[in-house]
Formats: sequence, C-alpha cells, structure tokens
Amino acid sequence: MSSFDRPTLTIPARFGSERSVAIAVLAVLAAVSFLPVLMTPIPAMVDYPNHLARMYILSQNGTPDANPHYEVAWAFYPNLGMDLLVPQLARLMSVENATRLFLLLSQLLIVGGALLLEWARKGRVQLAGFAALAVLYCLPFSWGFVNFEFGLGLALSGIAIYLLLAEGPWPLRFVANMLFVAALYAAHFFSLGIYGATLGLYELSRIRRQGIAYRVAAARLGALALPALVLFGIMQMTAGSIGSEGTSWFFGFKPVWPLRILNGYNLTAAAATGLALMISLLFAARRGVLRLAPAGTWLAIGFALLYLVIPSKLFGTAFVDLRVIPAAALILPAFSSLTLPSRAWRTAALAAISSIILINLAIVLAVWLPYRADYAAIIASFQKIERGSRVLVGSMGDNGDPPFADLTSYPMYYAPTLAVHYANAFVPNLFTEAGKQPVRPREGVRNLAIPYGGPVPSELLAAIATNQSPAGVPPFVRTWYRDFDYLYVLGPPAANPLPDLLEVLDTSERFVLYKIHRRPSTDAAAAPQG
Repeated sequence: MSSFDRPTLTIPARFGSERSVAIAVLAVLAAVSFLPVLMTPIPAMVDYPNHLARMYILSQNGTPDANPHYEVAWAFYPNLGMDLLVPQLARLMSVENATRLFLLLSQLLIVGGALLLEWARKGRVQLAGFAALAVLYCLPFSWGFVNFEFGLGLALSGIAIYLLLAEGPWPLRFVANMLFVAALYAAHFFSLGIYGATLGLYELSRIRRQGIAYRVAAARLGALALPALVLFGIMQMTAGSIGSEGTSWFFGFKPVWPLRILNGYNLTAAAATGLALMISLLFAARRGVLRLAPAGTWLAIGFALLYLVIPSKLFGTAFVDLRVIPAAALILPAFSSLTLPSRAWRTAALAAISSIILINLAIVLAVWLPYRADYAAIIASFQKIERGSRVLVGSMGDNGDPPFADLTSYPMYYAPTLAVHYANAFVPNLFTEAGKQPVRPREGVRNLAIPYGGPVPSELLAAIATNQSPAGVPPFVRTWYRDFDYLYVLGPPAANPLPDLLEVLDTSERFVLYKIHRRPSTDAAAAPQG
C-alpha cells in the first residue's frame, strides 16, 4: 500500500503531550460511554425488550419452562447474530445478563473496529475513536437494532483485516474474506452489504491510481463477491430467506435524518449536535485542514449515492437508509486526515467533539436510568397474568409508528413482550418474521401474530368492541375481546374506555393492565369484519 494511498499525519515531538491528552480524553469518554449498559438491567432501547423476550424463548426451548405458544424454527438466513450467541452465553449466566453482554460486545466491536480500521490505514489512530463514541447511541443503535450494531462492528474489523492483507498473498486474503462474509451473513445482512460495498469501492478506487490492470481488478472483485454468491445460492436451495416482502421509499425523510441521527431520544438535541458537527467538518474541509484520501473520496461519494437510492424499507426491514449514516461515520475517518494549525485549534476541536459525545450520553442516561423503575413495574405486573394467557398490546397514540413528539416513551412499546417469559404468555407483537427470527408462533395462535408491528391504537380497539369498527380492520384484532385474555394500554393512565369489558388490574406512569372479560362467541361472530 503506497504512502499516497495511506494518508498520514506527522506529529512533531512538541505535540506529544497533546496527543497523550487526546488519548486520555478518548479513554475516559469510552469508559463513561459504556456505563449506561452496565448500569441498566434492561437498556431502554425500543427493540431491546422484544429481543430479550426472544432470547428467553430460545434459551428455554426444549425445557419444562418452554413457552407453549412458540416454537423454534431454524433456517438458512441472515440476521441471527444474537440468536446464535446469546443462548450459548446463557448457559453461563442469566439470559438477561447474556443479552446485555451481547449489547456491550456490540459496542466494543463498534469502537474497537473503528480504531482497528484507522490503524490499518494510517498506522495510528486519530479520528475514529471519537467518531465511534459520537455515534455509539445514534438513532439506529439507541432504537435497539442490536444485530445490525454487532454486524457493523464485525464488518469494521473485516475491512481492516482485508486492508492489512491487500498487498499480501491472495489465498490468505481470500480465506479472510470468506470467513468474514460467512460471519457477517449470519450476523446481519445489511452489515454484509456495508462490508462488500466498502471493499468494492476501495478496489475500484485503486484501478486508475495504482495502474492495476482491469483483468486483475476484475479478479479481485470477483474473489470478493464469490463467498457471498455461494451463500445466497445455498439460501435459495434450502428455501431460506432474507426477510419478508415490502420495499418502499420515504424520500421526504432523507434530508432530515443526517441532522437527527446522533440521538434517538431527543431530536432537538440531535439536530443541534448534528448541525454543529456538520458545520465544523465543512469549515475544516474548506480551510484545508480536513482532507479525504482518494479512496476516501470514492467511499464518500459511494455512501452518499447509496443513502439516496436505497429504500427506506427493504425486505420488510424499516429504516434501512438510516443505517448508512453511522456506517459512513465509522468508516470515513480511516480515510481522512486532520491537520490543525495550532494548539488552540486542537484544544477547540477536542472540546467540541467531547461536548457532543457527553451531551448525547447525558440524554441517554437521563432516559435509561428512570426506565429501570418502569421496566421493573411492568415485570411486576406480569405476576397478575395467568400463565399461558394471550396478551394484546394497545397504545394511546394513533398508531405503532415512532412517537416523534416524545421519543422517550418509545422504549416502552415492546416491553409487554417480556410476558412471553414471565407469564409464558402469547404476545402478538413479538418479532417472529421469517427470514429474521428463528422463532414463530404455533399453529393455534399464528393467525393472531404481528410479525413486525407496534401496539394497536386504543381508539381502534374501542371502536371494534362497540361495533363501530372502520373498514380494513386487521384480522388479528377483529375479535380481540374474544381472542385475548389481557390488554396492556401503553401511555399515561386514563379512564377505562370499556368498563363492561375491561377490568383494571395494574397501573403505572407508562401503562395500564386490563383483564378482558370475554364476550360470548355468538356476540363476537356478529361483530363487523371490516
């Protein structure tokens, strides 16, 4: 790898103390950034309780405590990072601690992978550690896309290893690539895509700069793609899948997400810190102190185009385009160099990025720590549910989409799914989508399952129960008052909307638990079918 291809920053000896200070600051910021996971038994991430519930099912499968409503069905498909690892870890510790350890490992992979990638490119670290901490609780990660976070951290390490072997013997490079492709396929499909896109763009950037023959370049690109093509072929032959159908674009959000990416709980703080960071980077670029290597330019343009053209929902997975942003933020620092002209500039830059990291971390702690009581309250409420029951989840909002007016309420959306463990219950919101999770409802309740969806609006439930349901009511709730035994309504406590049907069993600041007094089946059969 030529010196032109590997931008370096030469630091004079008089800057040694400043570099030591920067490393010390990075170490302290890293230590405090991992505290939220260490201090909270159940991190307040939207999808996390749902993932934890699934880990209980997988860990207890085949035991006397197995949930009667679900069965484990493995197939050859991706997105299985935690599903493969957590049950094995749970043999040594509790399922709750094993799941939290997986999350912590994912964060360590993000930070460590970014540092390793920058070291592989520059022979030293400079920007990547701070960039990794800045996005450690960005919107995709704080919303609980845990398999993606784990896979992306693994992809960073894979890219670094490939770059270290780029000029070495091709068999060694091929084997390393094959191993990482297999691991990334199992961990998370989109992380495999990031890995492949990064290395593909990197190889393309070298064709003209280094005079590589097109035949050689084609061979290198083919060797990169071959393991993935083999895996996809096996998936097709074994009736595996990546996810469900469903692809859509939401172009109106694409200009917004880059400014709202840094924090998943407070969009105002995310916009303020994101705008400050973007202005600082643009200013540094215009002054010539921040530069991209030629390969970095290819990667920046490639990530920008990928973000613009990729669907917002792909194979039934939401917020796909959003995931490109942290991937780019973690990879591009390795292909960048920053040369600040004076000690004052260096101090200001260190203070600015540290402030952004600490602001976002403070918001995370302000949300996560109170949720310890909220999650404890809902776990205590499961004791009032008869074991083996069916539990429906409703909300005071209009639908199951993110409540952008108050994202601090969002981590409660899937907390009732923990009833699958604490009450051996059936909860239709548990993630059981073929191609994503190796758990599915048994035949008797499969028609009531929501493979990927949030709570049902309480207004809709009330309309159905009073024979005023609108057209197009989903089949799984058309006769909810007959099919389910209990109802959680998420949100602040409110007056019982159906006192003849619902009996209040428990309340907290974030939910109300009702016992459903089932109506006779003849009444249910007369209900409108939408």
